[in-house]
Amino acid sequence: MDTRAVAREFAGRIIGHRNALSGKADDALRVQFALHQAGSALDDQQDAVRKAAGNALGHWEGANSEQFERRSDRLARQVRMTASVSAQAEKVVAGASSALVTGHAAAQRLVDEYVTKAVAVLDAGVASGSQAALMKAVAAAADLEPRYTRESVRNVRQVKAELDEAQRQLKALEKEIEADGIAGPRAARRGGGVTKPSGAKAREIVSAARGEIGTRESPPGSNRNPYGPTTFWCSSFATAMWRKAGVDIPVLPFTGDVYRWGQRHGKAYGNGNLKDNVRPGDVLLFGTGPQSPATSKHIGIVEKVDGDTVTLIEGNSGDQVRRNTHQLSGTKFYGGVHP
Repeated sequence: MDTRAVAREFAGRIIGHRNALSGKADDALRVQFALHQAGSALDDQQDAVRKAAGNALGHWEGANSEQFERRSDRLARQVRMTASVSAQAEKVVAGASSALVTGHAAAQRLVDEYVTKAVAVLDAGVASGSQAALMKAVAAAADLEPRYTRESVRNVRQVKAELDEAQRQLKALEKEIEADGIAGPRAARRGGGVTKPSGAKAREIVSAARGEIGTRESPPGSNRNPYGPTTFWCSSFATAMWRKAGVDIPVLPFTGDVYRWGQRHGKAYGNGNLKDNVRPGDVLLFGTGPQSPATSKHIGIVEKVDGDTVTLIEGNSGDQVRRNTHQLSGTKFYGGVHP
């Protein structure tokens, strides 16, 4: 009899709590790192705005220079505000990460403590050589489980309360970012079905994307790019091109957020029948779903569709913007979004 396996079977709910907290802790740490990168990039941008404005004004006199200076100052204030909100959000997420890590450690302790005690009880029953004693030991091990599960449930509830508070704080910060002039307000459109883009808008997007082909990150391998934060930038490029064509969407560095934006605005579609939905100007999402960078891996702007193949213009493809052709496959793409 594998007493440890039996004990872990009894501990199934506690182990489930531990595993759930572990996955959420990993996600929170990724978000915290992304916010840190975004804040640093915005600080760099603020310095660049100030320096560029100073250089321009040094060689430019007249009434127009005053207007330029006012606009430059406004932009610098907006960037500073966004960087400040990003730093605040990083602190909120850091607190949530800490709560999740602490909760995961507590869940692991409960698993270890229960399994150790249950194994000892079961081993004693096996050693007795008596069927009755073994059955009694199994019952005793099972009776231990509810107490540990109750404690595990209390632990999960405490972590959830801290996460709910973090979510409330982040929602308040999100309103500040939407009003800062950098991220842009979130559209209020809702409705059933998938909203198709206009032909003119699609042409503008494709034209803007084509104009960027060959643009490289600088220096190579650094992820520094002209479209968004210094991080993986395929999604920043795609959303920046949409914005250039007048689409009311923030620059979103994570591909999964583009799909979620599409879901909120009735513009997303799955991979069930890509050929009937995809059209130039759309984005297609590589991977299996929008949950995390491990499942939502890349994004490209649709330039053209030809039967079972699609040509995309992709940022961060070999450290540059370039054109690639792919099979229009539900195993490669988990969905798409109309602009």
